[in-house]
Amino acid sequence: MSDEEHHFESKGDAGASKTYPQQAGTIRKNGYIVIKGRPCKVVEVSTSKTGKHGHAKCHFVGIDIFTAKKLEDIVPSSHNCDVPHVNRTDYQLIDIDEDGFLSLLTENGSTKDDLKLPTDETLLAQIKDGFAEGKDLVVSVMSAMGEEQINALKDIGPKN
Repeated sequence: MSDEEHHFESKGDAGASKTYPQQAGTIRKNGYIVIKGRPCKVVEVSTSKTGKHGHAKCHFVGIDIFTAKKLEDIVPSSHNCDVPHVNRTDYQLIDIDEDGFLSLLTENGSTKDDLKLPTDETLLAQIKDGFAEGKDLVVSVMSAMGEEQINALKDIGPKN
């Protein structure tokens, strides 16, 4: 056997992919797809038949789940597309600091302090007003491809 020692650099994650492949022809409306490197919710799918030797093509229209920008892509239906792993998690709001970061309570009782207030004006106002009134608020956080953003708010009643 070899006497050399091998050193491996730790990358920090378990190698779980941010996306998985799915055949373009099987992706439906309200599903998710990666268009131009951005995770999108599919709002429109149309399939076109092409000539004798061509492939049928799928035309996807998607809305970026973080920026709400409209993106489009055309892919042969037999080819694979990247589909993002999209997770939605609810956290209870504990505090908002002066820098605009939220302190959130996770299910296991620890705190998560790395999320900024959302850029969406109405959601931002609802969170700030509800917190100022002393309500118990639960925020829904959407995460995909290494990004996280607050996308919804629930009021679970006044604090006791």
